Amino acid sequence: MDESAQTRLREQLDALGVAWEVGTRPGETAVALPGERKLRTVLSLVVGERALELRAFVIRNPDENHEAFYRYLLRRALRLPGVGYAVDASGDVYLTGRVPLAGLKDESVLDELLGAVLAACDEPFNELLRLGFWTSIRREWAWRVDRGESTANLEAFRAELESSTEGQVGRS
Repeated sequence: MDESAQTRLREQLDALGVAWEVGTRPGETAVALPGERKLRTVLSLVVGERALELRAFVIRNPDENHEAFYRYLLRRALRLPGVGYAVDASGDVYLTGRVPLAGLKDESVLDELLGAVLAACDEPFNELLRLGFWTSIRREWAWRVDRGESTANLEAFRAELESSTEGQVGRS
């Protein structure tokens, strides 16, 4: 691990106003990026000898509609700068990337990278939920409404849920 790059990374995070913690692995720094659709994205930044590797959990393996779910991700991947989607053995989706340590000499590189991570994890989140978990969302909505429970965590889907008599989303 390059100690000076580790120090530079953390100083840049401080300058950007991004809170960080020392990670559990050698060279790791963990940050939590606040989102609008997804509450937060936890990002692991690992400084190696020559590169900064990043990894962020996006969403778990979908319950349904796998083909449309993964097609949507792959189409988005065409527009991602410096990062890409990956799937682990369980089918959970992660965002990964690798940047040469020389890129950390310019603070704007880290800022752009964090923006790309947040955009790739937060922007598609509700659509990924619609595509991969609609049946569960519909059941959760019905359960909450039936019992008079708060539906605040499902607010993004209110219009579709209230207008849908069969609970089907008109997308594939």
